Amino acid sequence: MRLSDISQKEIIDYHKGERLGVLGQTDLIIDDKTGQINAFVIPTLKWFGLGKREKEVTVYWSQIKKIGADMIIIEVK
Repeated sequence: MRLSDISQKEIIDYHKGERLGVLGQTDLIIDDKTGQINAFVIPTLKWFGLGKREKEVTVYWSQIKKIGADMIIIEVK
């Protein structure tokens, strides 16, 4: 799977049922030896994206439960 195949998908938290962001708007943590994505860092913003970053959520590849046509379902514990 290529990054371009999943870059515009929404990231959804399975337990809360809430949207965390879009993969194309996240930072990636990439293994420099293999080129594989280890995790992505989702910035959370206040006021519909008009404020400072409140915190970041790091989602590791192992937390991905399903990659669908429009979204990525993750399980954050």
